Amino acid sequence: MSILHLKQKSEFTATRIPLPSSKSESNRVLVIDALTHGENQISNLAEARDTQTMIRLLKDNPPLFDVLDAGTTMRFLTAFATVTNQKKVMTGTPRMCERPIGILVDALRAIGSDIHYLGIEGYPPLAIHGLPEQTNEKIKIRGDVSSQYISAMLMIAPILPKGLELELEGKVGSRTYIEMTLELMAQFGIKYTWEGNKISIANQAYQPTTFAVESDWSGASYWFSLLACADAGALFLVGLKENSLQGDSKIVEIMDHLGIKSTFNSEGVLLQKQPLKGFKSWDFTHCPDLAQTVAVTCAILGQDAIFTGLESLRIKETDRIYALQQELAKFNADLKEMEPEVFKVIPSVTMPRKVQIHTYEDHRMAMAFMPLVTKTDIFIEDPEVVNKSYPSFWKHCGLLNISMETQS
Repeated sequence: MSILHLKQKSEFTATRIPLPSSKSESNRVLVIDALTHGENQISNLAEARDTQTMIRLLKDNPPLFDVLDAGTTMRFLTAFATVTNQKKVMTGTPRMCERPIGILVDALRAIGSDIHYLGIEGYPPLAIHGLPEQTNEKIKIRGDVSSQYISAMLMIAPILPKGLELELEGKVGSRTYIEMTLELMAQFGIKYTWEGNKISIANQAYQPTTFAVESDWSGASYWFSLLACADAGALFLVGLKENSLQGDSKIVEIMDHLGIKSTFNSEGVLLQKQPLKGFKSWDFTHCPDLAQTVAVTCAILGQDAIFTGLESLRIKETDRIYALQQELAKFNADLKEMEPEVFKVIPSVTMPRKVQIHTYEDHRMAMAFMPLVTKTDIFIEDPEVVNKSYPSFWKHCGLLNISMETQS
């Protein structure tokens, strides 16, 4: 295992960061493009391994779809292969086969799909035998586990012979990702209604179009955090839109409380230091991928904040709540559960001379803890894990003249 040593640096000269493209947008438009037989002109697709895996599988169309560790790819391609009447085996890494998929499979079975598990019930690997006949056009699906199940069903809804009415049960998490899916579908000609907890999509055809993927707000969040924790500097993030489809654009509002002023222009957004306003609480239900970034930022800046809406973090690439608690403790901070699903960031009081971060095969653990470099030397285990979503991340750290050394 390699380890990346980043030497402490607390001030940054104004630098342009050429952000990667959005993995969330890319993965959705790839499925939509496949459902229109590739008749679209799509540009600026993400370099992320998840997206590149989807591109390869859709192009090569092997009988076994090995998605590696890509949860979105697993869920989206399960629905895609089913609705296009393909016979596929869906599998992935050992961790991927520990991540649940039962809610999506149950939904697909409810409309008539023929799917069975090859191992443990409710988990990959699984065998798909298509959709012989649509038997039901009205189904219910839990809204509080993963929005990716819902997005997967929505994207295939227009080509179902009877369309689909999806009733969301309970609390709806990551609502902004569902809204992104629907808005992207609308840009490819799909009409829908969302009234109360019911989303209705009639049988209709996607319309070929031209689409350019926006830069990635999830990836942007780490640079907001770095500057917030720094003593001085400014950054310009290229390719972001003020009115974005991506839920993680909420980082602008969050970081406004943590010392970052954001100014947009036609090329992106300028980040500048401003006085710390204080950060008390946030509900991450609709932007769970920001939780690690904000927790580390609060811990460094001395903000004892309340976090809610973290339920989905336990079924990500790792149990991210456990991982955060373990790694925050290394610089005398904590994420303490005060009551069920209510957590409090206990900030660091004293910073060690160096900190070594275990990444748990989770790209976001590596990137979320990078801003510690503003306070101490840090050692990131398995730095290549960032390839899942942001392969050029360490290269972009180099643009800021952060001294880095790889150790075996």
